[in-house]
Amino acid sequence: ENTALQLQPPSKGQSYGAAAAQGTRCPAVSVSRNSPATRDCLVVAVLCFGNLINFMDWCIVPGILLDIQKYFGLSDEKTGLLQTVFTLCYMLAAPIFGYLGDRYNRKIILGAGIFFWSGVTLGSSFITESYYRIFVLSRGLVGIGTASYSTIAPTIIADLFEEGKRTTVLSIFYLFIPVGSGCGYLLAAGMAKSTGDWHWAFRVTPCMGGLALVLLILLVPHRIQRRTARHRALSISGTRRRADEKPGVHSTAKTTWCQDVGSLVKNCSFVWSSLGLTAMAFVTGALATWVPLFLYRAQLVQGIVPPCRQESCNSSNSLIFGGITIGTGILGVIAGAEAARRLRKVYDTADPLICATSMFISALCLYTALLVAQTSILSTFIFIAFGELFLSVNWAVVTDILLYVVTPRCQSTAIALQILVSHLLGDAGSPYLIGALSNALQARGPESFQRGFGSMRHSFAVCAFVGALGGAFFLLTSLYIEEDRREAKR
Repeated sequence: ENTALQLQPPSKGQSYGAAAAQGTRCPAVSVSRNSPATRDCLVVAVLCFGNLINFMDWCIVPGILLDIQKYFGLSDEKTGLLQTVFTLCYMLAAPIFGYLGDRYNRKIILGAGIFFWSGVTLGSSFITESYYRIFVLSRGLVGIGTASYSTIAPTIIADLFEEGKRTTVLSIFYLFIPVGSGCGYLLAAGMAKSTGDWHWAFRVTPCMGGLALVLLILLVPHRIQRRTARHRALSISGTRRRADEKPGVHSTAKTTWCQDVGSLVKNCSFVWSSLGLTAMAFVTGALATWVPLFLYRAQLVQGIVPPCRQESCNSSNSLIFGGITIGTGILGVIAGAEAARRLRKVYDTADPLICATSMFISALCLYTALLVAQTSILSTFIFIAFGELFLSVNWAVVTDILLYVVTPRCQSTAIALQILVSHLLGDAGSPYLIGALSNALQARGPESFQRGFGSMRHSFAVCAFVGALGGAFFLLTSLYIEEDRREAKR
């Protein structure tokens, strides 16, 4: 706000709009003592910290899924329902926060979301085995609080940075999706192992959430204006137009929410890239929920570990998978951003082609991991790591595609709709679907370690197919992205 031009009173006979149009003649320019670049970096740091906690909380349940399954006495189907309820509430709340974020103060909405999800997470740590339904409800409420953050935080970054820098900053922001997810596994497994009670895993992130709330209040400006050079030029032009408008005549640039949604549905690049993201979310949700349990069953078949007969089960798979998620996430996001930065100079369709290629390779790696799981746990870990690596390549690139094919006026709405679709058809159903398929396959014969492992492996094969389908959606995006990008700039 402090970098705006301060206009002197116009001379006699000159309108404010004319003075604003003569930007080079403005004699007074106010510059804040605090560097705008430094302030922007602090804002991004706070948003990244919040994103870290956001996804740590997301992956606490998968990190101790075996303990929770034993504690409540759940089948695979009911176990998968925990993450499905969380994601359903998350995606249903996202459009509401998108609407609010485009029209009301974003800082207040972010702060309320952090406070809400931290409080509910802390409360869920005191639920006993007799109240499984309340535990499910608490996960749904956490999803609502999380939606406020994921919808609005990227649009604040879009307001602060121009397109070239925005890709880099978004890469840093989305780096904390895999890092936070991996830390969630490490936190959950570590707390369960050190305390002997998995409930303690839900008592750490609320404290971190309180710290994030304090930093948000202290460091993030109450109002953030769009600061790109193009927007400043449009603002000056808009000032001139508003000065010339007659009282009572409304600008035709004002649109309703329904009109914004209608324009997004007609945007082919937005539609196909959102479907590609949906396939990513499907695969990511299934992996995040079931991989530690799948590896445990593979180890049972190979005789590497004994059956878990007590409440505090072996959490080594969650610890290893958490480390893999962090490492591959960092490498993947950085590699994706760098590949996009370099190839975009040569090919206008580089972004969707990068996403398509990475999805095809990821699907192949995940399918190979299923084939070798019964004979080699090490090989399984390696191919799962490569599968996650190529999935992570897309996180920042997909969001950047949205931000340059959608006009700034309805970016929060676009992100909210993308969240709704990608989770509704993606990771909202994939944990439950994998669990339901596994239960159905297990019911075909007598219970055994081999049948439990085989049913889960056959259920996971769906992820490889969906991943390849996501690659096809990104290929379709490449056919329309140049035209939609030009239209958004216009």
